[in-house]
Amino acid sequence: MLTEERYSIILERVKQNKSVKLLELCELLKASESTIRRDLTVLDERGLLKKVHGGAISAEEHSFNPEEQDVESKSKLFTDEKLAIARFSASLVDDGDFIFIDAGTTTGYMIDFLPDKKITFVTNAFVHAKKLAQRGFKVYMPAGEIKLTTEAIVGAECVSSLQSYNFTKSFLGANGISLSGGITTPDRNDARVKSTVVLNSQTVYILADHSKFDQISAVTFAQLGRVKIITDKLQDKKYLTKANIKEVM
Repeated sequence: MLTEERYSIILERVKQNKSVKLLELCELLKASESTIRRDLTVLDERGLLKKVHGGAISAEEHSFNPEEQDVESKSKLFTDEKLAIARFSASLVDDGDFIFIDAGTTTGYMIDFLPDKKITFVTNAFVHAKKLAQRGFKVYMPAGEIKLTTEAIVGAECVSSLQSYNFTKSFLGANGISLSGGITTPDRNDARVKSTVVLNSQTVYILADHSKFDQISAVTFAQLGRVKIITDKLQDKKYLTKANIKEVM
């Protein structure tokens, strides 16, 4: 394969996934690690991507992400990574906790790994509420408007319902994580729910796979210093100076 052909394939993969692993490229292009490293170095020097430890990420430090994918679409993305994040997140739950679990695919996976302990949950995701109740946990749901794309309850009534709670821990999803924008989501109503939970939680965990980094959505609901981020693998170590981040893969 010609060098420029490899460059084109590498850039297309980064464009699609926002990041790519070195070993993944070696298998895809049937090339050695040293060859792919040289390719990434050249493309980095041209400003077409950013070379990081173990691979590369999009050259755009902050890609704007204006849309919210539906739950079915999200469930097909980064499944192994989300399961690893969910498994570790569930291990953080203790007896006597009063916990908020956000809507989302990764938070949904977390339920299957929860220990059999005396825990009370609040969730704005009606699918999650059913799964938690089937596991035998005490579950509360806030009032509000149903948002079908995320299968969540949102709106002013939801925010009002949550304001009286004091959570020991909360587990939230996010659409974007960046140094300038903090933790973001595309929808203002979602953001109001999440920011209320952040304000009323002792400890806030953001469950986010690597694709959420260097992304900005329309509304910020938390700053990096207020939360603990659980991810599969951190591609860019610059975030370690600004946030508490746990890698689980």
